[in-house]
Amino acid sequence: MPPKKRSSGTTQNKELKSAESVSADKKESPELSVKKHRDKDAEFVTLCKSLRVTDLVCDRAWTLWKTVQESMDEISDSQKKVWGACLFVSATDMDVSCFTLTQVLKAVSLNVKQFVALVRKLDVNLDTISTKVNSALTRLEKKYDVTLALYQRFEKTCKKIFALVSDDQERETMRSCWTMFLLAKGRALQMEDDLVISFQLLLCTLELFIKRCPPDLLQPLYKSAISKVQSPPTRTSRRNQSKAKTRPPEPEVDLQLLKTLCKENECNAEEVKNVYQTSFTAFLDSLDLSRSPDFPQANDINQQYEEHYLKSRDFDGRLFFDGHETVLAPKVEISQVERTPKKNLPDEDTVIIPPQTPVRAAMTSIQQLRGDLTSSGDQPSTNLATYFKNCTVDPTQDVLKRLETLGQTFSQRFGQAVGPRCVVLGWQRFKLGVRLYYKVMEAMLKSEEKRLSVQNFSKLLNDVTFHTSLLACSLEVVMATYGESSFKTGGYNHGGGGDPVETDVCFPWILDVVSLTAFDFYKVIESFIKAEPTLSKDIVKHLETCENLIMERIAWRTGSPLFELLKQEHEGGAAEQVETPASFSQPLQHNHTAADLYLSPMRPGLRVLPPESPATPSSQASSQPPTQPAGPTPRLPKSNSLSLFYKKLYRLAYTRLKILCSYLLSSHPELEPIIWTLFQHTLQHEHELMRDRHLDQLMMSAMYAICKVKSVDLRFKTIVTAYKNMPNTSQETFKHVLITEGHYDSIIVFYNQVFMQKLKTNILQYASTRPPTLSPIPQIPRSPYKFPNSPLRVPGSNNVYISPMKSPRMSPGIMTPRSRMLVSIGESFGLSNRFQKINQMVNSNNHSFKRTLDLGSTPKPLKRLRFDVDGQDEADGSKSGGDSTLIQKLAEMSSTRSRMQEQKMKEDAESRKE
Repeated sequence: MPPKKRSSGTTQNKELKSAESVSADKKESPELSVKKHRDKDAEFVTLCKSLRVTDLVCDRAWTLWKTVQESMDEISDSQKKVWGACLFVSATDMDVSCFTLTQVLKAVSLNVKQFVALVRKLDVNLDTISTKVNSALTRLEKKYDVTLALYQRFEKTCKKIFALVSDDQERETMRSCWTMFLLAKGRALQMEDDLVISFQLLLCTLELFIKRCPPDLLQPLYKSAISKVQSPPTRTSRRNQSKAKTRPPEPEVDLQLLKTLCKENECNAEEVKNVYQTSFTAFLDSLDLSRSPDFPQANDINQQYEEHYLKSRDFDGRLFFDGHETVLAPKVEISQVERTPKKNLPDEDTVIIPPQTPVRAAMTSIQQLRGDLTSSGDQPSTNLATYFKNCTVDPTQDVLKRLETLGQTFSQRFGQAVGPRCVVLGWQRFKLGVRLYYKVMEAMLKSEEKRLSVQNFSKLLNDVTFHTSLLACSLEVVMATYGESSFKTGGYNHGGGGDPVETDVCFPWILDVVSLTAFDFYKVIESFIKAEPTLSKDIVKHLETCENLIMERIAWRTGSPLFELLKQEHEGGAAEQVETPASFSQPLQHNHTAADLYLSPMRPGLRVLPPESPATPSSQASSQPPTQPAGPTPRLPKSNSLSLFYKKLYRLAYTRLKILCSYLLSSHPELEPIIWTLFQHTLQHEHELMRDRHLDQLMMSAMYAICKVKSVDLRFKTIVTAYKNMPNTSQETFKHVLITEGHYDSIIVFYNQVFMQKLKTNILQYASTRPPTLSPIPQIPRSPYKFPNSPLRVPGSNNVYISPMKSPRMSPGIMTPRSRMLVSIGESFGLSNRFQKINQMVNSNNHSFKRTLDLGSTPKPLKRLRFDVDGQDEADGSKSGGDSTLIQKLAEMSSTRSRMQEQKMKEDAESRKE
């Protein structure tokens, strides 16, 4: 069974010695009545008895089996394996604790990944697997991935810690250490899929075992790390309990040893120390081990973990140590992208770059974030304080009070979600977020000052929503960097059929913590990314996904200010429609700022624009009210924030529709613009259909409606099946659709009872001889969020690209394999023949050869790549510059790089003067 809610675990028999004994001990659950199940396959009944399921679970699983039996050819698995999956689904849906996941895996001879994939295959009719089961599978799979990554790191680390001895004592020590870590993780964390905190707990456990190991079990590095603090117990002293009792209590944590462990594992020592002093110490106290000099008793630890595992009803983490087939890792070759190309040059050493494991990736991301914020403080900088003082109303005290209040709220909610002893860790995350908040705010104000030539931003800096949004975005970046905010559940984290338990801090959790609406949060995202160029590509993509989730669903929840703005637009006589179709073909401008969006909507003043004229967001933080023209009743100006929201919404909607059409209607390309017209009409004129619903629900309904009136045979099941293969989708979208208040059903019920009833007249017009005018197709631009580390082509060059100068914190251990091969102006590049090779490549008209520095080797054909850069792509050899020389190219590179860095250098110089 998957992990249960914290409050719903059933009491287990503490005398059980293994998970398998649950199957044998028939007194612990009702006996399965064989007579009642004579209509079922004898082997199925035998499987049910071995797993000790109840009669109700047996009946429901058999009914499910009969439902999916017709699709056995598609599933292509043995009956017994499918039976196991049916039993899991039935027991999960019924909240019945019959067996653990490991027990069913052993019974049907599958590993975790194979079993999860099989359960998802059962959803042949799209109503077999409930959202509850899907949520349980998602949590289970994530927990497995985290545990697997931790065990792989544990094995590698132990090889560096423990020395090999003849009696395999180090192996037993490792087993006890791993089991104790599993127990600590299970008791200290409610979110056992938190990779970072779990890894920090693993280091705490290793510290405990290392300092209690005899010296002959340790490698020299760790033997010396603890010798400065204390002498580890010998084998004799550990056996002699009377001597152990006379020893003075040892320190709670060996700081020198902990720092060594953290340094070897690229982990922040201060964070691990806090985990040790809060969560891990409390765990040791519960076992009465915090000041004991002896090893924990292996049998006691094993028994206590056994009880925890049986209560959680998921997989047995001890099996990783035994290499058991049920937790076998999928065989995946290490990606060659993570390796440096091999070099055969005899005059230099080959650089070996380790593969990017989940743990290393997480530690590197955290290290980079902390490095970026090193110069930022917990208080406003001098420049930021000056901006505050220049305001008509100084916001300083309000800012500080707000941070204090939200800090307490955030840390408490973090502790509730992650673990009762993790409030301190919540404060650490919050402090990092505050540093980022101050840093980005200052960058935004500097940009506004240059744009407007003003220094008084009193209206913006006294806007509570702006500050809360900026802080929430900073905290979301921190949470995402630590891997605690993701989109595994497709954004359905609260309500909507899933378990609304506070063990999920995925977005939009942060909005609930700081009491912020999604529509207000969306306003800051683009400005935030522009103001903080050091954000990694993954974090930029994370924020872009947050923005998409807001536009797709979250901003449409009841109570959102979006509906009030729409009401004002449609009933208050706004100057234009929400967004005129005529503006679709125009490029989306990205010259708006946070001030434009937070000081909108509905600024004072009146204006009149022609109906055909598309609205353009104001580029000023404050506008002069125009004179009121004579004539008709004047209309209110359009909201900048609403205008931008709808522009982005239309482009997102059409992008997703285009993907779905490519899956299903490639033979009917003429239908795509018709479907889009109905889809766009719905969003503009029937936006109430979006209330508490998802953008994709309207998209699928529009597709089905148009295919229906155009007599194209396309079933809703086919649409949903294709939709499941689209990126960033959740089965909640088509299985849990709002029909009436408080009542949810499938997408087909929504179409029949809501969508069709509301739009029937409009839909039938497309079958008439005079159909509605087609809406223009939105222009789909590239993402406005440019990644600062992406190479840019040198204008007029032949495949010569440059990258911004890396900051000093980018040590060789942090740089990627590709960035190690970059050439930096002014640095020694080695042998002169390398420059000759580059010059030969630059001047060559033949671009179909691989660029290589390996002299004497035969060039290999280069795969034709296209790069998203301004101007014509040249990887296909469409241009040539045979007269170019290396000196000219390097001069161009140097000039371009200088221009890119000029602004940054000026700002740095100004900062040093101040």
